[in-house]
Amino acid sequence: DVQTSSYPPYNIEKIDDDSYRISVAVAGFSEADLNVEVRERSLIISAGKSEEEKKNFLHRGIASRSFEQRFQLADHVSVTGANHADGMLHIDLIRQVPEALKPKKINISGGSSYLPDAKDRVVETLAS
Repeated sequence: DVQTSSYPPYNIEKIDDDSYRISVAVAGFSEADLNVEVRERSLIISAGKSEEEKKNFLHRGIASRSFEQRFQLADHVSVTGANHADGMLHIDLIRQVPEALKPKKINISGGSSYLPDAKDRVVETLAS
């Protein structure tokens, strides 16, 4: 019974300009129950509980059902690590835009638009 709804609850946090963290509430799941993978630019977090012995609950309010949660990764975003502690699964992401794709600032100089060397180069080209 794999769910693709809002279960389990999660947060997406911006750490700084190029770092992000997804935190998923996974109380009741051990590291062995959890699976994190990246496939075709999708981050897939899933969990499945191993079959537990039948228990006689008087009240069952803690969900322990299997789930699968998918996140589409933006261009140049990759997973740098995952940590499971205190019922939370934290997945760290970083955005690394290649230098060739980053915007470049062009300095604007003041004064005349006349380029002194350009006239000389045109004259030399015509003379040849």
